[in-house]
Amino acid sequence: MSFINYVTQIQIEFGAISLLKAECERVGISRPLIVTDAGVKAVGILDKALAALPGLEVSVFDQTPSNPTEAAVRAAAAVYQQNNCDGLIALGGGSSIDCAKGVAIAATHEGPLKTYATIEGGSLKITDRVAPLIAVPTTAGTGSEVARGAILIVDDGRKLGFHSWFIVPRAAICDPELTLGLPPVLTAATGMDAIAHCMETFMAAPFNPPADGIALDGLARGWAHIERATHNGQDREARLNMMSASMQGAMAFQKGLGCVHSLSHSLGGVNPRLHHGTLNAMFLPAVVTFNAAAESVQKENRLNRMAQAMGLQSGSDIPDAIKDMNARLGLPTGLGAMGVTESLFDAVITGALADHCHKTNPRIASAQEYREMLSISL
Repeated sequence: MSFINYVTQIQIEFGAISLLKAECERVGISRPLIVTDAGVKAVGILDKALAALPGLEVSVFDQTPSNPTEAAVRAAAAVYQQNNCDGLIALGGGSSIDCAKGVAIAATHEGPLKTYATIEGGSLKITDRVAPLIAVPTTAGTGSEVARGAILIVDDGRKLGFHSWFIVPRAAICDPELTLGLPPVLTAATGMDAIAHCMETFMAAPFNPPADGIALDGLARGWAHIERATHNGQDREARLNMMSASMQGAMAFQKGLGCVHSLSHSLGGVNPRLHHGTLNAMFLPAVVTFNAAAESVQKENRLNRMAQAMGLQSGSDIPDAIKDMNARLGLPTGLGAMGVTESLFDAVITGALADHCHKTNPRIASAQEYREMLSISL
């Protein structure tokens, strides 16, 4: 059964961070914990957030790792509890936002984090006791600011999804100005993450026409502006459209994702140093080719509809167009260039088959088909 729910309050404009205190007051947060990372702090964005919160008792956790872990969640939850905080502000990319979602659970629910993971049957154990959360993205990629999920590495090393409508941020403050200084390589990698979300959710099997429309528009915006944003980080129009594409991909992917993400989640758990968005960019061509034979994709002409949004002649042009785009953006030529070898394949396949995105792909991949996708992406 498909479920359609859109989604949370969103402020999207240049300078929107000035609305942060008003959003805290609306949500009922007076003692927030800001969850961020050292990079966001170093470039002065944390100072901008603090300046936008006069009069509030603000605590800060700035040690979010690039792939958030249960250990980081525990450390931040301890700060939350020690300072008697009453809500969270996630400030950063998807890692900080997902870490904050983990804190929202861990600070208010008992037991290890894996208890609440989707594949462990934990979604229904996440209750309305979660700490209220406001998200302020500083990258245009994951769209976690409007999503009901988080991806976290738990103590046993698995990279797991956590999904509940209770962890959707109460407000998303999408200020493209905060992305103007993002380095080209991160602009490219996070931008391809947003594009992957739009493409993969559009190909996913569940019936959700609003998600399809949002995803196609997001794809068109992302594909048209990612090069401009990467090569001229001060291009305000490009930055606004990339932030919108990111938000739209996540608004749509409540419909489900697929093999791109089951593979990237698994490989990111095997090697947490690998960037999620870059992995998605590497897997997209092979997965699009695999999905071309899916009955639902063919019936609804989904590849050609994506091609039209991308300015291409035919759906068959998409895999090569993605490879060409990756090259123009300066991303790796394949998994091998990222240090991935065939020796990791068995572990990646095991994780992909168990991932929550595996069953929403329009074709259910076998272990051998995952191996072939990995080989093609190498």
